[in-house]
Amino acid sequence: PEVINGRTHKATVVDLSPWVEHEFRVVASNSVGIGEPSRPSALLKTKAAVPVVAPTNVSGGGGSRSELVITWEPVSEELQNGEGFGYVIMFRPLGSATWTKAVVASVESSKYVYRNESISPLSPFEVKVGVYNNEGEGTLSSICIVYSGEDEPQMAPGAVSALSVSAAEVELSWQPLAWNRHTGRVLGYEVSLGW
Repeated sequence: PEVINGRTHKATVVDLSPWVEHEFRVVASNSVGIGEPSRPSALLKTKAAVPVVAPTNVSGGGGSRSELVITWEPVSEELQNGEGFGYVIMFRPLGSATWTKAVVASVESSKYVYRNESISPLSPFEVKVGVYNNEGEGTLSSICIVYSGEDEPQMAPGAVSALSVSAAEVELSWQPLAWNRHTGRVLGYEVSLGW
């Protein structure tokens, strides 16, 4: 704080956080030193303002077929800047011009799931998450790419062959599935025995 001339009896405090309770004390000083502080003022809450801090760690993915799962790190209370705080979720298929917008009114929320049967498995979406309160909409995060949920693999491994190793063992081999939108991320294979 600035040192205020001894004939001045009021001051304006600037750069305070919106919608936060503050209390103040005044201290007198002279060439000898600084005196005792006054008793604290009554608590005073600054006015609300549009939130300016966007959610961080926006990502997502996973979920079931026909789902787009979007996640973020919630904004802390001291950065919400007012009552009626919530999140604005915007997404569009990669390459599309039109954004879909959804609102999540829960302060603690960190996830939004969009379900639509027309979403193809592992489709890329551009996603951004913003904030709002009763004062208006605030900042949006930067755009990130999130993939819709996977489906079970629609293709079978190819070139399956078997080699007899002993009376009790057979060695199997096959052509692994390459990653694509029809196979997704193959986590493993299941071998079935038939005779």
